[in-house]
Amino acid sequence: MKPYDLLIKNGTVVTATDMYQTDIGVKDGKIVSMDKNIDPDLAEDVCNASGKLVLPGALDVHTHCQMPFGGTVTADSYLAGTRAAACGGVTTIFDYPVQHAGEPIMGIVNSKRDILQYDACVDYAMHCCITDLNGGLILDEMEQAVEEGVTSFKCFMVYKKERMMVDDATLVRILLRAKEVGALINVHAENPDMIDMYTEQFLATGKTSAWYHYMSRPEFVEAEADKRAVHWAKHLNTPIYLVHMADKEGLEACIEAKLEGAPVYIETCPQYLEFTCDVYKRDDGRNFVCSPPMKGQESQDALWTAIKAGLIDTIATDHCPFQTYEKDWGKDDFSLIPNGCAGVENMYPYMLDAANSGKLTFPKVVALCATNPANIFGCDNKGSLVVGKDADIVIYDRDKDFTVTLGTMHSDYDHTIWEGKEFHGYPVQTYLRGQLVYDDGEFVGKPGMGKYIKRSPRKVIKA
Repeated sequence: MKPYDLLIKNGTVVTATDMYQTDIGVKDGKIVSMDKNIDPDLAEDVCNASGKLVLPGALDVHTHCQMPFGGTVTADSYLAGTRAAACGGVTTIFDYPVQHAGEPIMGIVNSKRDILQYDACVDYAMHCCITDLNGGLILDEMEQAVEEGVTSFKCFMVYKKERMMVDDATLVRILLRAKEVGALINVHAENPDMIDMYTEQFLATGKTSAWYHYMSRPEFVEAEADKRAVHWAKHLNTPIYLVHMADKEGLEACIEAKLEGAPVYIETCPQYLEFTCDVYKRDDGRNFVCSPPMKGQESQDALWTAIKAGLIDTIATDHCPFQTYEKDWGKDDFSLIPNGCAGVENMYPYMLDAANSGKLTFPKVVALCATNPANIFGCDNKGSLVVGKDADIVIYDRDKDFTVTLGTMHSDYDHTIWEGKEFHGYPVQTYLRGQLVYDDGEFVGKPGMGKYIKRSPRKVIKA
């Protein structure tokens, strides 16, 4: 028996801080050797990565597959979403199961795991959305969830009418409990009362197009909630993770808190880096409806500036696609448009294209898409190419031109906001724990290959 199942030779390995040439030997799904000039005869299978970059698989820590929302269910099943992830170089996704009144955390988490164990094409973890404390029982159960590897939870500061929102007192109780048990709280920050007020005003005056989705949730409506969330985190000394940051004012408040030493983490998404609110003026503007919406050019510029300065921690997608006919429910009433867009297959190629064009460095992209999310969320065996970690590996061809079309994607949706986007440089292979799952445009893995990732708790912060 040969010492390596897989040998990746002659490639340039990219870490969060460096790029260098080395070979990678893989055995039983783990990286067991990194050295120059490893003999190819020692491996069962050899990948010649000469002239190519060798990257850690990305972690998309914000996806919504097979999720009921807005009167329907997201277009990508767990199978389709994780298949698409593999084909975009994402080897771990994080799902957001939503707890409702009376449901225990692990009950809803395990109901999703029951599906994913058969359908997942990449590895998976979970953040559970807490919407009801069940008389305080959820606060007790958070400790058990952390012990079982669910070390992050989400709170909505919005979606009041949908009964998903938590009030400030509930958010504070959850933040304090998370500090006690070593968990991290993710927050969707927008002001629900302002959104409801604007929505009612616009609809009452016949302002019904997708443009008014943005106008009902403008920059300052998100910023107010960002500031409120960070205010609690700073004064309670509790870690907090702001999901899908889209506005300049809120971003600046989060950065200020970070620079003061507060444990504040910031995520943004490719759609906010590529598109502005002008998309909502298009005939197909409803396809771009997501929450928070894309904002103005000033906010987009601020996001890029913060990324380059190392002040944004992660890139994720909020992958939440719907079919065209479902988006069309809101052609005469923007409030009926299911909120969400596709992105899991586009994230890594998009960010790597930014590096290939010189806008960012490749190590910066690896930090944002792989190393940082793995470290923040306790995925000890993910996020970097190091001996002992999982052999989640992406081979990237800097010279390959690729145009996104519906036909070249691997999801189950019938449109994509990325249609026609051109990339110079593209992933050509993805390995999940040393197994080839994507090869030059084709998914070659199998449903059920993905495994549940039990994550490590955070260090408990003393009061």
